[in-house]
Amino acid sequence: MTNVFIVSAPSGSGKSTLVEKLMQRVPNLRFSVSYTTRQPRGCEQHGRDYFFIPRDEFAERMERGEFLEWADVFGNYYGTHQSELERAETEGLDLILDIDVQGARQLKKTIPAAVTIFILAPSRQVLEQRLRARSQDSEEVIERRLREAAEEIRNYSQYDYVLVNREVDASVDRLVSIVNATRSRRERMEREIRPILETFNHA
Repeated sequence: MTNVFIVSAPSGSGKSTLVEKLMQRVPNLRFSVSYTTRQPRGCEQHGRDYFFIPRDEFAERMERGEFLEWADVFGNYYGTHQSELERAETEGLDLILDIDVQGARQLKKTIPAAVTIFILAPSRQVLEQRLRARSQDSEEVIERRLREAAEEIRNYSQYDYVLVNREVDASVDRLVSIVNATRSRRERMEREIRPILETFNHA
């Protein structure tokens, strides 16, 4: 059974760094590459960071029901294609998704057993410092991201875990613990339930 881990965070919280380090430390994890209609930034590559597609193609795929979840973020569409989960199941891997609050809410309805993790910076001031240190956004965009962060943080109670990213290594340790604990719990349940199910099959 494929475990699904959903990670959300306001932009600038350090989510991408934490997920990258998590995948370096934990085996048998597959990262779900989202589709988006926005343009690539910096060194982003098609198929590695995102699948960059035109808006009309995204809309067509959406109408065909190909996305497990999708959201309109700052005027651009983002979505998780169902093939990402299918590929993880075929390969026997667990799936980790880096998606926003809107997408997480949708996906949790589709996959109730998914484990949700919300990451946030210790304060607004720290988040603002991190956004400015990236030197990627204009002043207008930074202010918009800070306003959006305030809205996203209000949804923290919808998540199974909340992780305050004060220090990278400690935060990665926490993520590793969450993944390992989830795997252990579900493996134990499988071992206990399988023999019981078999007694019904032979009835």
